[in-house]
Amino acid sequence: MSSDTLLHTPLHALHLELGARMVPFAGYSMPVQYPKGLMAEHLQVRASAGLFDVSHMGQLRLEGPDAAAAFETLIPVDVLGLGIDKQRYGLLLAENGGILDDLMFVNRGEHLFVIVNGACKVADIAHMQAHIGARCAVVPMSGHGLLALQGPKAVDALARVVPNVEKLVFMTGGAFDWNGAALYITRSGYTGEDGFEISVPEPWAESLARALLEQPEVLPIGLGARNSLRLEAGLCLYGNDIDTTTTPVEANLNWAMQKVRRTGGARAGGFPGAAKVLAQLDGSTPVERKRVGLIALARVPVREHTALQSSDGEAIGEVTSGLLAPSVDKPIAMAYVRTEFAALGTKINAIVRGKAVPMEVAPLPFTPPRYHRG
Repeated sequence: MSSDTLLHTPLHALHLELGARMVPFAGYSMPVQYPKGLMAEHLQVRASAGLFDVSHMGQLRLEGPDAAAAFETLIPVDVLGLGIDKQRYGLLLAENGGILDDLMFVNRGEHLFVIVNGACKVADIAHMQAHIGARCAVVPMSGHGLLALQGPKAVDALARVVPNVEKLVFMTGGAFDWNGAALYITRSGYTGEDGFEISVPEPWAESLARALLEQPEVLPIGLGARNSLRLEAGLCLYGNDIDTTTTPVEANLNWAMQKVRRTGGARAGGFPGAAKVLAQLDGSTPVERKRVGLIALARVPVREHTALQSSDGEAIGEVTSGLLAPSVDKPIAMAYVRTEFAALGTKINAIVRGKAVPMEVAPLPFTPPRYHRG
């Protein structure tokens, strides 16, 4: 896609003013890094606070009294049991049990507020309108930006700008007013740190971003550090670590499927691919591969699509995300390997430029999460 056909977020001019290096991402011109560089940005978020523009992501509302029940027909998640202003991670599934997208949603009482990935949002909204549009209104929120403020000092910075936000705990949200703008803020994010995601009407997005960047704890952070932070946190990137060829069980996302939707639960099944996914969950169908964490035993970065072999040279899988992790200070990766090689401590080889790099299956996440649970 040429630069003149790329979409711009409401913060585009601010990114240029701040000296960002812009790249095409999900159809948008997005900042990959600022002048301080990826390493400094990554460590800033781990130590203090960083502001991300994630306005390329899709925001929508599911409206109507049947919205929660309708949404349960698309995802293997407990929607009906979710309390007001509580947030959950969800997986939009295909008929083969593969993952169409991963998403976040909040019960806002009068509607469900849903955030989907930028590259998938057009297809996701069309999918929802086709499958549940007769049961609830699927309303894209095209006039809203989305900011993520992440890091251990994010709460200090945001509470000065938006008082009372400190009362939120992890995976809860609330409505706030800022200079006449109706914000919806959740205490969540995709870095493994404490932090917030802020849905803001577009006319206020840039002024809110500037107010946050004026706080001494906060620096702007690009997509490069967002990727390294989420990988250290063991979090999947759609299109890399999960896609329509991976089921939730293969992806090690069993925790995202509550008991009420599983075999024997009050609302078991009823979602696309349920027979396959539930059989994998309860062990009646064996899973041939699993997503695992890997740490390299040599200081050689191992990138996505790198082939993995057993010690006797047998092909056993492939890396889906990998880099030299700034906080861990080691090369780390996520990969799919044959189930018999998925046990912690298993030694395998990554083939980098024809040479074997020894790796070990390691627990996820690579860095301990620091979510604020109250």
